[in-house]
Amino acid sequence: MAVREIRLYGDPVLRTVAEPVKEFGQVSRALAQDLLDTLDLPGRAGVAAPQIGVPLRAFSYGLEGKRGVVFNPVVVATSGEQQGDEGCLSVPGLWYPTKRAAYAAVEGFDADGEPVRVEGEGELARCLQHETDHLDGIVYVHRLEPSTRRGAMRAIRRAAWFES
Repeated sequence: MAVREIRLYGDPVLRTVAEPVKEFGQVSRALAQDLLDTLDLPGRAGVAAPQIGVPLRAFSYGLEGKRGVVFNPVVVATSGEQQGDEGCLSVPGLWYPTKRAAYAAVEGFDADGEPVRVEGEGELARCLQHETDHLDGIVYVHRLEPSTRRGAMRAIRRAAWFES
């Protein structure tokens, strides 16, 4: 289908809770393909539908030999803790230490409405949590420790890509 433009921090679609996908078929398959095509550019681990301007609950992922799209995902299990640098296509060039669960599992549906479960540890767990956050209108910088978040917000406001 198409590689879609990534919406940047400050775009209202990134702070809006996405709507559930209610019908599966041609439209959901087209969105899934756009999410995968947009994911396939180098350096990308996941893309949420709001990041391409679509306010629906869906994301693509591609890490550790696993690749796919999940519609209406729900984080159903987490365990442990990991701390590591996290970045976001919607906050380009900025990486900050972000606390996440070390293991995560999401359940939802594929583009045809069939149930799916994706689970993983490490970077895949981080990706699943990060992308699900996007669907709830949460950008990772809002999960940072307060002092780190203040620095991140200053850096965002100074970034060449940021439009106030």
